[in-house]
Amino acid sequence: MIEQITSRKNPLLVRLRKLASSREERREQGLFLGDGIKLLEEAVAWGAPLDTVVTIPGVQVQEIPQQVRRIEVPEDVMASISPMQAPQGALFSCAIPRQNCPLSLEGTRYLVLDGLQDPGNVGTIWRTADALGADGVILVHSCADPWNPKTVRATMGACFRLPIYEAGVEELLSAVEQAQLPLYATALREDTVDIQTADLSRSAVVIGSEGSGVSRELLEYSRRTLRIPMRTRCESLNAASAAAVVLWEMRCKTREATPL
Repeated sequence: MIEQITSRKNPLLVRLRKLASSREERREQGLFLGDGIKLLEEAVAWGAPLDTVVTIPGVQVQEIPQQVRRIEVPEDVMASISPMQAPQGALFSCAIPRQNCPLSLEGTRYLVLDGLQDPGNVGTIWRTADALGADGVILVHSCADPWNPKTVRATMGACFRLPIYEAGVEELLSAVEQAQLPLYATALREDTVDIQTADLSRSAVVIGSEGSGVSRELLEYSRRTLRIPMRTRCESLNAASAAAVVLWEMRCKTREATPL
């Protein structure tokens, strides 16, 4: 049954607004906010643990599980809840999955984001990691919140398919050591090699922030550093572009190691 709510001061709507604006509130409630019909369809398709779905009149969303609370609100009320400038008529709250880094990583290809602050960049990289076959993304040094609505929207549904973890440096290093995964970093050092020559079929690769690059801590523990070849007149790529190149090389090296 779909409940009708018309007051912007309704406690549920107040709670949803807090999910959109506050990282602390998201952690306290254990929920994040997703916005958009396509994103909701992805959540349903991948069996995400939905909590509440809010729509405006006339928006039809199919196959919402029966246990999920359904709310209908007027368009002006939706505009007061949605973090988007042009709401699409549907938003939802969903349980945040486990975020602690496993003691040992089960996969063979991980991307480590080191201090990336832009939620759109983090979401885009997460989406690319899912598309190109990575086993997960690990965030260190206070990256942008992966459950910020901007991050979630930029993943285009990858947030329901590919795990992401927040970890301290010691946790990360312990996890890659237990999994016997070499740690590489995209940075310049005496031992830097062209990324096209590196074997990334089993690896965890660090992408640093555009402002500060890879942190000294992770550089010290990196087995080798990687250089993306480019024109000498170009100083660097932004983090999302660099991550896409790394992920592509990971995928190519894996196919070479295990040909079809």
